[in-house]
Amino acid sequence: MGINPSDDSPNVGKLGRGQGSDFWVKVILIGVSLLYLGLVLFFPVANVVYAAFENGVQPFFAALTISDFISAVQLTILIAGIVLPINTVFGLCAAWVIARNQFWGRTLLISIIDLPFSISPVVVGLLIILLYGKNGWLGGFLEQINFKIVFGIPSIVIATAIVTMPFVAREVIPVLEEVGNSEEEAARILGASDWQIFWRITIPNIRWGLLYGLLLTNARAMGEFGAVSVVSGNLAGLTQTLPLYVEEAYKNYQSQEAFAASLVLGLLALVTIVLKEILERRTGRKA
Repeated sequence: MGINPSDDSPNVGKLGRGQGSDFWVKVILIGVSLLYLGLVLFFPVANVVYAAFENGVQPFFAALTISDFISAVQLTILIAGIVLPINTVFGLCAAWVIARNQFWGRTLLISIIDLPFSISPVVVGLLIILLYGKNGWLGGFLEQINFKIVFGIPSIVIATAIVTMPFVAREVIPVLEEVGNSEEEAARILGASDWQIFWRITIPNIRWGLLYGLLLTNARAMGEFGAVSVVSGNLAGLTQTLPLYVEEAYKNYQSQEAFAASLVLGLLALVTIVLKEILERRTGRKA
């Protein structure tokens, strides 16, 4: 018995209309998303690039040779170089304890690690001053031993370490929980030492998550402004990081210097995004 295609024509029409409406919904959502990204990201970035090269290439490169800019870059790299290994060690230790053990207060420990995500960086800076400042809890003792923390490099390191503390731990914990400990237990039964297990089994299993955490930590360390602005004193050539240099130059109507330094920070962010994408693709293929 034959089937007349015309019998289903109302359903076919409904299906066609449904597909058409879905198409326009997608177009509208994509358009709204692109418009929003354009207003808050693409257009501002394009404006920074235009302003940096508005007077030509030579003034741009001249702005990058100013001593205060060079000092700010050097200090930013120094702070990131100090904070990165500190939070790597902390993140690995915390992730190992949390992923491999069930104990009372485990949830509280995870919440404490996540605390810098919810506290304003400015509040972090104020807490450091209340603790290590001249009139702080430890201020008198530090003054007696002639050790200065606030308005010096130590306070910048502490503030940056606090705001970047969660990244390595939060990236490594789920990876450790997913891979389990069967390989580690097998290696231990075969006579491997804890150090051999860590370097030959644990690190290879978590390497992509660890690298992702290191990348995020480094990006936040180089771009941190709020906490550092409170504890550093913003002394040009001494305690002024690159984000602080951008703000100070702009406030002093040094537009060329401000936009040139902003473009450098933007390029650092672009490198971070590219590396992040590479790591995500490698992690996806690994999974």
